[in-house]
Amino acid sequence: MRPLRARDKILSIDALARRVARARREGLRIVFTNGCFDLLHPGHLRSLEQARRLGDRLIVAVNGDASVRRAKGPGRPIRKAAARMELVAGLACVDWVVAFASDTPLSLIERLRPDVLAKGGDWPLEAIVGADCVRDAGGRIARLAIVAGEGTTRELARIRRGRSSGRPTPVGRARPVDRPKPASAPRQPPRARPRRRERDRPH
Repeated sequence: MRPLRARDKILSIDALARRVARARREGLRIVFTNGCFDLLHPGHLRSLEQARRLGDRLIVAVNGDASVRRAKGPGRPIRKAAARMELVAGLACVDWVVAFASDTPLSLIERLRPDVLAKGGDWPLEAIVGADCVRDAGGRIARLAIVAGEGTTRELARIRRGRSSGRPTPVGRARPVDRPKPASAPRQPPRARPRRRERDRPH
């Protein structure tokens, strides 16, 4: 059996609905969460790991490019949707990835009816899209723990300032190398002047 590639986890809504129906027949609990995942960082990873522990299968819905731009403003997303989805799909805790083009994943939630709808703890319960739909179907809402110091906006600000959370120690200007002076040649003793012979002396 060939190893599963990350992009094999990226599904269309119809293919995903079939997987969810099959998982339900097996008695498995389905967890759903969503996000932009524009610059994947440890906060994303830990939140998704926490979400996965709430059930047996984790669906991650990823905002399309236009949706990110409307939500985050010009200059976003940093990565195109296909790259963002593949990176998320590469995480071991993620079972299925699906894209959505609208501003919210409400239509996905209404169709899939997950058992657990998970969202970051910075979202108040009343602002979580699809919460009523999930509750009406007998599911529950879970707020995920926030990882302090992690966030795409924060990390982008660090990068734009020329810093990052893992910035290497700055390298200073190179110091000149002290090279040894060449050894001087030994001094020669002065030559003795030749003595005049007797016949050379003036008379």
